[in-house]
Amino acid sequence: MLISDFDFDLPDELIAQAPSPARGGSRLMAIDRASGRIAHLTFTDLPSLLRSGDLLVVNDTRVFPARLIGTRLPGGGAAECFLVRPSTEPDTWIALVHPGQRLREGSRMIFESDSRRLHAEITGRHFHGRRTVRLWTEDGSPVGDTIDAIGHVPLPPYIKRADAVDDRDRYQTVYARERGSIAAPTAGLHFTPEMLDVLTAQGVELARITLHVGYGTFQPVRVESVDAHEMEAEHYEVGTAAAALISKAKAAARRIIAVGTTTTRTLESLSVSPDGTVLPGSGETALFIRPGHEFKLVSGLITNFHLPKSSLLMLVAAFAGRENVLAAYREAVANRYRFYSYGDAMFIS
Repeated sequence: MLISDFDFDLPDELIAQAPSPARGGSRLMAIDRASGRIAHLTFTDLPSLLRSGDLLVVNDTRVFPARLIGTRLPGGGAAECFLVRPSTEPDTWIALVHPGQRLREGSRMIFESDSRRLHAEITGRHFHGRRTVRLWTEDGSPVGDTIDAIGHVPLPPYIKRADAVDDRDRYQTVYARERGSIAAPTAGLHFTPEMLDVLTAQGVELARITLHVGYGTFQPVRVESVDAHEMEAEHYEVGTAAAALISKAKAAARRIIAVGTTTTRTLESLSVSPDGTVLPGSGETALFIRPGHEFKLVSGLITNFHLPKSSLLMLVAAFAGRENVLAAYREAVANRYRFYSYGDAMFIS
């Protein structure tokens, strides 16, 4: 199967540059994967599509402001540092820096806002333009607190604007808890506390798992054959309480509905014992879900509309069928749905 099998035409104006005026105010396309039938709804209609006994599984990772914008030392030229993931030493990170050609080992940068200052030194170079960066503060205050204070929200590259104050709230789910992602699990951005209360009242259960979304979510697939693509590993944690809820739902043949592709990849990475018990655990997953994958836990999916030829689109196609998904995407374009992180939603059952 070729990457080109997952291409579609998408007008630039349908790529959402900002969230809907109110959280939860997006449109919702519902797809029956058995028949391919499509319904056009709004996200507030979601409770009518769920039923008592369904288990909704969400990713409670929290996005941190991973983009640092400052200057080079000496000289004062502009510099940017995008923190990709923690390195092995305290307060060191694997990062993408700009301008990369001028920021070699030993180069220093400073990032500041108001009275806070964060220093950085490049201590290593790696493939694909990545660097190891050591961070420290002048007054010895925690580096993480300073990053949170002066960093910028890491909006995806297809959002062609600078981050705004409102993005600190809107590019975060209402149930975010565990700090560690550089991209939001965007299917969850549609949920409001009121929506979650309604679903709980009608008997829908909620399980929380964690997968810290890494830079791989932004990376294009650069190979021609689907099977040649490799995912970047991301850290996940599934506790005993969540695993017990998932096991109970599986044993009762109740629907397990994943909110987002990150949740789907986490669930499908879990070990299941011979008696059907889903085991808690933590670690790294580089699971690449594409057509041919046999889903062992997920039986429903809430997701946004994804990039052409992306690994996320391939995951959705694996769940709902490539022809169903591409037909739905063509209909979404014809009906002017909003695409990507701040765009509209899809529910597949």
